[in-house]
Amino acid sequence: MNQVVRWRKSSYSGGGDGNTCVEIADLDIHIGVRDSKAPDRATLTFTAAAFLPFVHSLKETRH
Repeated sequence: MNQVVRWRKSSYSGGGDGNTCVEIADLDIHIGVRDSKAPDRATLTFTAAAFLPFVHSLKETRH
């Protein structure tokens, strides 16, 4: 059985058509991350435990 993956865009998508961001999806026990401008390219996957520190580190680098 194939899993239906529902990708969600970041709330920081910006103006215009909103495709200059990343998308995330719940993948069973992992979280997928992909570039919204190139959705058919490689996808990063994180465990739930690793995803939160990843997001926090991105927020810290923005400042």
